[in-house]
Amino acid sequence: MTDALTLIAPLAGWAMPLAETPDPVFAEKMLGEGLAIDPILGELRAPCDGEVIGLHACSHAVTLRADNGAEVLLHIGLETVNCGGEGFEAMTAIGLRVAAGDLLLRFDLDVLARRAASLVSPIVVINSRNYAVEPLVSGREVGFGEPVLSIRPVGAVAPAPTSAGGEALRRRVKVGLAHGLHARPAALVAREAGNFAAEIALEIAGRRANAKSPVAVMALGVRFGDEIEFVAIGEDAAAALEALAARVAEGEEPVVALIAAVVESTQLESSSPVSALSGVPAAPGLAIGAAVRLIEPEVAVIELAGAPEAEQAALAGALAAVRGALAGRLASETAQRREIVEAHLAFIGDPELRDVAGGAIVSGKSAGAAWAFAIGGYVDQLRAAGDARMMERAADLTDLKRQVLLQLSGEASPMLHLPDNAIIIADDLLPSQLMELDPARVAGLAIAKGGPTSHVAILAASMNIPAVVALGSRVLSIEDGALLILDGDTGRLQVAPKPAEIVAAQTGLAERRGRRAKAQASAAEPCHTADGARIEVFANLGAVDEARAAVENGAEGCGLLRTEFLFMERDAAPDEGEQFAAYQAIADVLDGRPLVIRTLDIGADKPAPYLALPAEENPALGVRGVRVSLAFPELLRTQLRAILRVRPLTQVQIMLPMVAALAEIRTVRAVLDELAASMGVSAPHFGVMVETPAAAVIADLIAAEADFLSIGTNDLAQYALAMDRTSPQLAAQVDAMHPAVLRLVQQAAAGGSRHGRTVSVCGGLASELAAAPILIGLGVTELSAAPARVPELKAAIRELTLAQCREIAELALVQASAADVRALTLAPAPKPRLGAVS
Repeated sequence: MTDALTLIAPLAGWAMPLAETPDPVFAEKMLGEGLAIDPILGELRAPCDGEVIGLHACSHAVTLRADNGAEVLLHIGLETVNCGGEGFEAMTAIGLRVAAGDLLLRFDLDVLARRAASLVSPIVVINSRNYAVEPLVSGREVGFGEPVLSIRPVGAVAPAPTSAGGEALRRRVKVGLAHGLHARPAALVAREAGNFAAEIALEIAGRRANAKSPVAVMALGVRFGDEIEFVAIGEDAAAALEALAARVAEGEEPVVALIAAVVESTQLESSSPVSALSGVPAAPGLAIGAAVRLIEPEVAVIELAGAPEAEQAALAGALAAVRGALAGRLASETAQRREIVEAHLAFIGDPELRDVAGGAIVSGKSAGAAWAFAIGGYVDQLRAAGDARMMERAADLTDLKRQVLLQLSGEASPMLHLPDNAIIIADDLLPSQLMELDPARVAGLAIAKGGPTSHVAILAASMNIPAVVALGSRVLSIEDGALLILDGDTGRLQVAPKPAEIVAAQTGLAERRGRRAKAQASAAEPCHTADGARIEVFANLGAVDEARAAVENGAEGCGLLRTEFLFMERDAAPDEGEQFAAYQAIADVLDGRPLVIRTLDIGADKPAPYLALPAEENPALGVRGVRVSLAFPELLRTQLRAILRVRPLTQVQIMLPMVAALAEIRTVRAVLDELAASMGVSAPHFGVMVETPAAAVIADLIAAEADFLSIGTNDLAQYALAMDRTSPQLAAQVDAMHPAVLRLVQQAAAGGSRHGRTVSVCGGLASELAAAPILIGLGVTELSAAPARVPELKAAIRELTLAQCREIAELALVQASAADVRALTLAPAPKPRLGAVS
């Protein structure tokens, strides 16, 4: 340990004693000694040389370990965790070495002035019990680089607590603090632990911290709703566990009102027994069954490290075994499962991930601890991004961590013995865990976390297992064996239903099976309404296997081929030959049926690492869809050339995503015409997706230049309602049945009709049976749905007349909400009036 250290000012502003900080945790020095600065510039710089050992997910706090062992917390403002990262930009990362004066964070003072409790920013030596800490300035303005704090070691740094001797007591508890164990509550937990003689540790997901160390507790990144475990050894261990459990389970006073408001909608906390929960639909269908709680213990990590060479060999062997197991699945899996397995293969082959793990082994970690460390760093980064899709990719990395740790430990994943009609209850199911379950016994999935676009949601849909995600932590309180009714169409879970509700659900299931069988029998027949109007029913596709399923289910063609399936989870864009082969294979399966190929729709929630897309605060409003094609013209030309090689080309149509201006259509059409002429072919029909309110409003202008229109209701709904459809908190409200969205559909259909253009719907609403009469009544003449929904969709349309459809559409447009529109669809329909075409 080196001698005394002088910290330089990490902020420019007014320096003051820590005791004047308007927060008792800092003012009473629960976190340690230091000083505070009220900043006048939005930059945080390193006060000394050292290593970044902590960076909060919201980027409002950084912890450095100086060369003399002092751990310095730099906390911008007070209660800035409430900003959720807004106004902060991290310029560093955990594990980086920094020099005094290096830029660590940028922050927006205007945002903090509006949202933070105070701009006063504490600079605290967290392990100050081992140092003499003396402020060098007070009551005046300081500039960057000015000496502000003296730190001198006064003794050996206290070792981390051990678990030797005595009987270890354990207590599991779910964290009820709204923002988890950030700086303030971490200090309170550490102070509470310090009131007891027992040695106390806090554990989560295989990681362990000394509960008496606020920085160690804070570094675990514990969040609201996480399940943690306290471990205590000593005479007062039981009392310590009781006190600590109460401390982390209770809410923080400043956010009580906020939590109360959230509870009503998310149902995260309640003292009453669970009777019904609402979540986000992830895979359609209805299930009646018994609750089976899947709470799998964290895989044990062997912390004791052997020789680095042996640990490196062990990790390499485990990675090779997992890679081999994944590769072995590829040949036998369906297209959707293959995409997930391929993504996992790409992750496990990531050289940077392996380099981080290798470096951790060199520094003294075991193979398991090193792999957990490497994965954990990337998981934290993905979760800190605040993007729903990125959080779902973090779940994939967590899955890989589990698989490799199982290999290293020699453990087998515990077998879950399922009863018939099991409804799995889980906090956040991993893809490999779902693949390990017997699909014949799984009736449904009820997940506390997760999102509607997660790999588990995709798998569940492909396995025909109804699933509801984002149900909140209350779902975990449901006891094993409880009778449940799960509705994957509405996102509702009923607990201990009444006999009448069970009978109604059983009747509904029987009716669904009967309708499905009848619909399948006539699926191949052309689709007309009861009064003879032709409505074409196509399928949305993303792979050859889906094309086969579409043909088997009676789809009359492909209304949307999502070409991004070729561009995702890889290091470089596919070349012309690879694209042509994929498009031609799907065209061959369709056997002459129309094939509408959407040009690349990437960006926002579908990133491609090989494209130099700019970092954006709101990617959904940034460079995505046709904007990417225009930004990378050679990417567009390659894709169009591949499409123009498909034979017969008369089968093919091309469609542009995310159009908002006529100039975008004209630019791409010019490129298409040029390429078609150079290849000696006629350019196919050229259409536009109506996904932005702008496109819906100028649909008549677009239809004058495009050959057809196709409405993407998923994006149209999120832009019209200003809600992120990938957000688990908002997804249930992003309902395309909202009257505002339906009015945009009507406007688009009218604009297309004015020029005699076909207007279809290829968004999620096209797969909803209840939406079919409304869409047809609004002027839509073609629906493109999920392949599995085609038979029932055709059957439902055959029972309708145009008069009925127009009547319900007119009523839908004047409703107050999406819920009111959906209530209309549940009303008994009048008998078809054949020939009553209005």
